[in-house]
This record gives sequence, C-alpha cells and structure tokens, in this order.
Amino acid sequence: MSDHAVLHVKGRVLAGPDDVRDELWVVGGRVTYDRPAGADDVTTVAGWALPGLVDAHCHVGLGAHGPVDADTAEKQALTDREAGALLIRDAGSPSDTRWVDDRDDLPKIIRAGRHIARTRRYIRGYAHEIEPADLVAYVGQEARRGDGWVKLVGDWIDRGVGDLAPCWPREAVEAGIAEAHRLGARVTAHCFAESSLRDLVESGIDCIEHATGLTPELIPLFAERGVAIVPTLVNIATFPDLAAGGEKRYPHWSAHMRRLHERRYDTVRDAYDAGIPVYVGTDAGGSLPHGLVAAEVAELVTAGIPPVEALAATSWAARAWLGRPGLEEGAPADLVVYDSDPRADVRVLAAPRRVVLNGLVVQ
Repeated sequence: MSDHAVLHVKGRVLAGPDDVRDELWVVGGRVTYDRPAGADDVTTVAGWALPGLVDAHCHVGLGAHGPVDADTAEKQALTDREAGALLIRDAGSPSDTRWVDDRDDLPKIIRAGRHIARTRRYIRGYAHEIEPADLVAYVGQEARRGDGWVKLVGDWIDRGVGDLAPCWPREAVEAGIAEAHRLGARVTAHCFAESSLRDLVESGIDCIEHATGLTPELIPLFAERGVAIVPTLVNIATFPDLAAGGEKRYPHWSAHMRRLHERRYDTVRDAYDAGIPVYVGTDAGGSLPHGLVAAEVAELVTAGIPPVEALAATSWAARAWLGRPGLEEGAPADLVVYDSDPRADVRVLAAPRRVVLNGLVVQ
C-alpha cells in the first residue's frame, strides 16, 4: 500500500455495544469516521468490525519450563494475533519482550514484569522466588520494569500442609501493594483458593487472577472495593487432570482443586451478578497454547454472563479498564472483522475474516 492508501471498513462497526456505525476509514494507521479526500487507492473490508480483542491474562515469552527464545515468543504472539487478540496484558513473564514494541505486525503488550512468588511456592523457572522481607523491593523493581502492573503469586500448594495456602503474611502484602501504588502501578495476584483473598483485597489489590476461591462471603467485599477478576476458565478446565496427578501425594489438595473446578461457573456468574468486573484472559503460555481468546469468551457465556457482556469483557470494557482506546476517532486502527454479528453469537469470534493491526491488514 502507498503512503496515501486508505482502508475502508464497511458493514457494521461496533464502536460500542450500542454504538453501531456503518463504516470507518483508516488513514495513516488511525481510525477516522470522516471520509478522506484525495486518497490514491482504497482497500475495502466488509463485515462486522470489533476493536482488537483483549487477552487480559497471557504470557508471551513463557514456556512450560520458564523463558523461551525470541522465535518462540514471536510464534506465540502471532498465534494470538491470528485469533484476533491484538491487546495483551502479559500477566507475568521471565522473558524480555520489549522488542515486540518495535513490530507493527504484533499485538500490543501491557507487561506486569515477572511473577513474584514465595520461595519454592510456584512453578520452577517462572518467578522471582523471595521471602516476605524482600517483597517491597521486588514489587518496586517489577513496577519499574512493567507497564503499570505487578503480578504476585497469592497462593500455591504448601507441601507442609498438603493443600493450597497463602504465600504472604498480611503486613507484607499491605506494604507491597502500597509500594506499587506509590509508583503508579496496579497489582494483580494469582489465587486459586479462598484463604488469601480477604487479605489481598483489604490491602488494596486491583485484580485477582483465576479467583476460583470466591465465596458468597467474599463477593460483597470484591464488589465494594471494585476489585476485578480474570477467571481464565479455559485454564480452570485443567483442574481435574491436575488433581488426578497429585492424588496420591496430596489428597487434600486434589480434593480442593476438584471442588474449585466443580463450582467454577457458579463462582463467575455470582461475581458478575454482584457487579464485580469480569474480564477475558486465557492464561496462554506455560502449559496452555496461545490463541484461545474466543474459547474463553464462550466459557464466560456458558457460566451465565450475557453474550454482549462477555463480548465487552474482551473488547470495549476490557480496553477501557486497561486504559487503551477502542475504535474512537484518531485511535490506532486495531480491529477484527467477522462475517456476522458477534453480539448475537460469540462463537463467530473463533473465525475472524480479517485482522487489522496499526492500520495494516495482517490476516
């Protein structure tokens, strides 16, 4: 395409759940709703257009055993792009993926630095493994390295008790979250179980990943404090297999994981019904493949979230939460085009017709 080339997207442009336009134009890589004059050539794409999807829990640069090389990370990012995920909140990665920022053909990444975990209380090779006395210092380090987020490991199996247990004492959590906020970063935490949640929320945390341990007693606290959750239901689906693998050595942990899995849909629906913000995240990287954003949206619908709200959780609402634009005038032209209305059936998200990133048709 020449320097004066223009992209014309027509059909139905979903600038918001109820804000439907007939067309938009892309000039200089940015969205405009004003028809440009004097374009040398125009490429037209027709269909139902959405802002580039958001995967708010993804791990570019992470493999099953820790960091991966740049070629592997690139393939991960391309897989997400092909699925329509053009904005990723990288919820912890041991790899330096800043080089992605120089690539106009790869999704935009909002980084949370590297996971911060308790010593020997997380997957080997993934996290900084530290003790509570060092938490503030490491939070400060990752807040400076990231893009406005820090990721804690809030709970993990405690082999001494044979079950999930909190990783941090309350005073360490309070100090760590306060340090992140002082530096202008938000904090999220991996949490499967119930027992760490109250301390984290009352200490001012901004988001909880997975949140399978939400109980009727805790839900009002989350709602009152406005703490978001990213349920990663496509990851929670693996709990029965994990439980089977640990049955002999950790029977209490295995039974706990099964209970969390069995009530997963009720947990998410109850959170949504209480007004807790829910966003789409896949937990891709590590043991899960990339490109699962459509499957996660479908899981939210299965849990009982209305289709339009599940769609918002990976588009308009998710972008606003992360402080990134959608299809506003002058915004970077990151969008996905589908054959039919995704508000009517979110399953169409699994088959993008076209993917446009920084104004370029990349798929």
